[in-house]
Amino acid sequence: MLEKTIYRKLLSNAFDIPVAVTYWDGKKEIYGQGAPEVQVEIHQAFPLKELTAAPTLILGEAYMNGDLVITGEHGIQKLVAAAFRQSNSFLQKNSFLKHLPKISHSKLASREDIQSHYDIGNEFYRLWLDKTMTYSCAYFANEDDSLEQAQLNKVHHILNKLQPKPGGRLLDIGSGWGTVLYIAAEEYGVHATGVTLSQEQYNYTKQQIKERHLEDKVEVYLRDYRDLSGQYDYVTSVGMFEHVGKENLGEYFATVKKMLTPNGRALIHGITGQHRGAGVDPFIIKYIFPGGYIPNVAENLEHIMDAGLQLTDLEPLRRHYQKTLECWQANFQANYTMIQGRYGQKFARMWDLYLQACAASFEAGNIDVIQYLLVNGTSGTGTPMTRQYMYDADQKNVK
Repeated sequence: MLEKTIYRKLLSNAFDIPVAVTYWDGKKEIYGQGAPEVQVEIHQAFPLKELTAAPTLILGEAYMNGDLVITGEHGIQKLVAAAFRQSNSFLQKNSFLKHLPKISHSKLASREDIQSHYDIGNEFYRLWLDKTMTYSCAYFANEDDSLEQAQLNKVHHILNKLQPKPGGRLLDIGSGWGTVLYIAAEEYGVHATGVTLSQEQYNYTKQQIKERHLEDKVEVYLRDYRDLSGQYDYVTSVGMFEHVGKENLGEYFATVKKMLTPNGRALIHGITGQHRGAGVDPFIIKYIFPGGYIPNVAENLEHIMDAGLQLTDLEPLRRHYQKTLECWQANFQANYTMIQGRYGQKFARMWDLYLQACAASFEAGNIDVIQYLLVNGTSGTGTPMTRQYMYDADQKNVK
């Protein structure tokens, strides 16, 4: 009885929308005013000490295992967004650091972390990414852009900010499945080099280089960013610094600086918090992105300054990532039966939860994604006085 009373107290202030909760004894209660927008079934009581210390981990595992059921259109996204908007929600009062595994970002550990996520298999990602196999925030220049068009927009937006000249050399740190490399070489005439720690991404990129006949324009290496050498006119890095770890952010930005020629330009694109906080989540660390850490914007700017890089533009793209994740989740849902059959119900529920919860996090402003345009020097030679050049160039690529 006492346990149920505590649950009621926790849930009564957890969300800013009306939610119906059916407890393990079959009793149903509604929290909030109005018709419930989401229905929650709790099939068993969870240890209260663990629940209040690491709610995302305990509830995430319960959802994976079927002990927690959430129904209603976009139910998980609605529920998580409602919790983020409710400042006194117990879901935001985490003391979960003791629940995190000890995290190492050695070169070996970083490779293992990356491969545990990205090497699930290209066939898995093909089921819900677009044809470009781009796994980062898209850029919706028009409200009705397809996901594929928005991903192409994003790559052009990045490259247009850099203004690459034909014959220049570009390095993509964390090159993924290679879309930036191919477009940079084919459409901008630069020599593009990519590095990744994912064997699957490396194999896919090598195959694409051959199929596109880009052997003399594009190269890719299975290599840690800390082992890079040489200098480049341009550096791109998309969705990479989230993997390096809090303790290595300074080295990461120093590496960007080291790889650039004098007055060379870099476009760094990554998930960034616009708030103070731990920057980690125990569920995501344990099941999705081992070793991950989301820095806040102040942290990144400190490291950018320490590295001696000049910030020339900063652009938040939070709403674009929310929509990207909603597109991914729709694709995932369309292939849910196939994914469940191949990888198991627990895996399918885990990824469905992850995609919807991340969409909610961007929707509520809990996290953002920001593009940092940096120059190795202060002269900014060749950089226009206003942003207009970016939009003019983008317009040429928008269909």
